[in-house]
This record gives sequence, C-alpha cells and structure tokens, in this order.
Amino acid sequence: MIIGIPVYDEVDMLDVTGPFEMFDWAGFEIDILAEQKGMKKFRNQGFRFEVTMSFADARAYGAIWVPGGDPKALGAIINDPKQTYINFLIAQATSTRMMCSVCEGAMLLAAAKLLDQYYATTHWAFIPCFAQRFPKVLVADGHPRFVLDRNRLTGGGISSGLDEALMLIQLLQGTVAAQEVQQNTQYYPDPPVSSAIPRAPAQCPLPPMPKPH
Repeated sequence: MIIGIPVYDEVDMLDVTGPFEMFDWAGFEIDILAEQKGMKKFRNQGFRFEVTMSFADARAYGAIWVPGGDPKALGAIINDPKQTYINFLIAQATSTRMMCSVCEGAMLLAAAKLLDQYYATTHWAFIPCFAQRFPKVLVADGHPRFVLDRNRLTGGGISSGLDEALMLIQLLQGTVAAQEVQQNTQYYPDPPVSSAIPRAPAQCPLPPMPKPH
C-alpha cells in the first residue's frame, strides 16, 4: 500500500508529519511529492525539508493525502494559471482508491471539484469557504474530526489528521492494523485543557479569485 502526499511551500507541518508517522507504523510506503523537487518550508517555521519526487514521478497510490497550509499558499495553488497541483489531484482521482484531505487541504480538493456532491469537513475557520467558493460541497453538520463519504475522506483542523489517518489505515488494512498503530504510537488523547470550537468567521480566509480580464 502506497500513500501519496502532495506538498508545497508553507504546508502545515502536522498535516504531513503526524499522518506520515501513523502510515509508517502501518507499514505503508509514503511518497512525498511536489510540483518541483527540492527544499520546501513548513508553515510559519524555519523547518525545511527536502522533497525528492515530483508529480512526474508519481506511482499508483492507494490514497492521496492532501495537507492544509497557509491561506496565501492555498490561494496561489488554486489561482495558478497552469493549475499544476489541481490537475495532479484530478488525474490521481481517476485511479486512486481514496482521496483524502486534512484541515484546509479540503480547499484544494474542492477547487479540483473532487468534493462536489460529497459531504466534507475542514478547519472550522474555513467552513464558510464551502458556501462562498465551493457551493457544490455538502458541509457535514457540526465539527467532526473527519468525514467519510464513499471514497472521499476529509478531516477537520490540524490535529484531526491523526484520527483521520487511523481511519484510513482501518479502511485500507483493517481494524486490527489500525489498533496496532494506535497502540504503537500510544494515541489515546487526553488533553489537559477543554474549550469550545470558535464561531467561524463571516468570510472565507482564502485570497480572492483573480478578476477575469
């Protein structure tokens, strides 16, 4: 089983590294890909990492995992005249068993029209983007950690990717395998604080679409 994670500069660190750890414990192969090979930068961090595979090097995947990132980075991908990242997702969706996103990564699946008529979720602050930018997406009620609708799996905010990754492992390899990963990573959340998810902003945080010429 191979998981493909298409990344970009200013991607969320935990959206990539947390699920990567889960998938590795499951025995999956993981390909980190980008439009161009080379050094990339995590969001708001001096932490840089090297990507050794481009989209042209993509293999056949059991799942594509789309991470979230800085809104400006997402806007640049969505508004890219070449649509390189978006077209990569569209092409992968024709043969990949599961198309997944975590956090604001849902904006990229939605921009590729891969969430049209699917129930989905995302980070609470980006929920308005569905209605304002991608109205064909069916928004799941509340703030679920993840939503599974047929072969689409979408996650909420950054840490939701850990729960979602376990769900993907269960889907691809079975409950026992997912339980073993849970045990090996000792993933039994018990945070020391409790709070409510804030009200979503009135406007979508994504940069505006460019005006047509």
